[in-house]
Amino acid sequence: MSHIARRHYLRTAVILAVLLVLPIAITPVLAVQDSVTRWNILAVAGTITAGEGAVPQSRTLAVVQVAVHDALNAIDRRYQPYAYTGIAEDDASPDAAVATAAHDALVGIISVGASLPGFGSPAQQANAVAAADAAYAADLAAIPDGLPKTHGIAVGQAAASAILALRSSDHATVFVPYTPGTLPGQWRPTPNPVPFDPPAAADHLPAALPGWGLVTPFVLRTSEQFLPDGPPALTSEAYANDYNEVKAIGSKLSGLRTADQTMLARFWYEPSASMWSRIARVTAEANGLDSWERARLLALVNLAMADGFIAGFETKYLYNFWRPITAIRAGDTDGNDATVADPAWESLLNTPMIPDYTSTHSVLGGAAAAVLQEFFGTDYVSFSVTSGAPFAGLTRSFFSFSEAAQENADSRVYAGIHFRTACRDGVRQGRHIGQFAIQHYLLPVKH
Repeated sequence: MSHIARRHYLRTAVILAVLLVLPIAITPVLAVQDSVTRWNILAVAGTITAGEGAVPQSRTLAVVQVAVHDALNAIDRRYQPYAYTGIAEDDASPDAAVATAAHDALVGIISVGASLPGFGSPAQQANAVAAADAAYAADLAAIPDGLPKTHGIAVGQAAASAILALRSSDHATVFVPYTPGTLPGQWRPTPNPVPFDPPAAADHLPAALPGWGLVTPFVLRTSEQFLPDGPPALTSEAYANDYNEVKAIGSKLSGLRTADQTMLARFWYEPSASMWSRIARVTAEANGLDSWERARLLALVNLAMADGFIAGFETKYLYNFWRPITAIRAGDTDGNDATVADPAWESLLNTPMIPDYTSTHSVLGGAAAAVLQEFFGTDYVSFSVTSGAPFAGLTRSFFSFSEAAQENADSRVYAGIHFRTACRDGVRQGRHIGQFAIQHYLLPVKH
């Protein structure tokens, strides 16, 4: 049992012992938000303001959380650093270090001009920088002037500079041409339900970021390190099972999908890095983690998710498998007698403009859940979390991280946008990535 799991167990035991003796009226206590949590929230908001899509967002958040982790560990070396190995002055302010590291990393990474879709427009980026600057100014104003503040700022700047330099040539903004397929089983631009759900500007969009598998991984040795076997053959029984399941339960007009399954499809539609960062914050707060522990947890979760997209996109464009809506409308071309075509079929929710296999939504959920399980020393941590955009305000409760990861994967089938095999293999691929990340990076330092 890890020290965090043991502390959680002892805290629960003490509370239960008291409850057996005394009737206690428990009222909620609003915790003061620490700087690590505050800047993770600000960083997530910053990526959204900057117009970043789910994939570039994962890279941005990994960079920010590494900077925060390294800045704190330069003040008190509890864990192995990632990019910055320097040592701060003994009196350096942790709050100044965190705010500076997060601000500088966020501004530095979102301000890189890119012509690729998903990185946001110059105007959106400028708005995000302005918001980050305002938050940073407010944080610094709340810290008394003096050497601790000065030294904290200095180590935060150094930590941010180190990770920004490391990622400056990671190939994230390299354009890679891509030609969609035309044969059965090959991906091509997809339609969306009418009306679009959620609202969108257009459908039949070209493939997004086909070169993301070439981005330098954060923790993996290569993007193919945990490459899965691939989707089932079109003529197989396994493919027919996948096809008929999503056709029945993922249809916009499905009579099999329950109201709860429809709700969870919407709940999990939020970009993964936003949702799983929130889950990490919620569980960190509930378990009383200090700033160093929170910084390590958020860094590991976001490093694993960033590599989940890199590995997942390598997998997607290697196998280049078609999406359910394409497959079902062209079911009479796949050579499988068990797949009956429906040219008018519509999915519940919009289909992202990337190939099916593997489901990177499932990869990132599996990766984040694996990190959280190993970090807390147990899978069985209960939590409730509320969704953000595009379907904000939905709340769901879970008794374990693996339950959440599985529901996250299931949601893509209920939404009609992924085959079951893509989700199942995606969770497995993500688990390998998450376990590798926490077993090889930011390890505790023995004193």
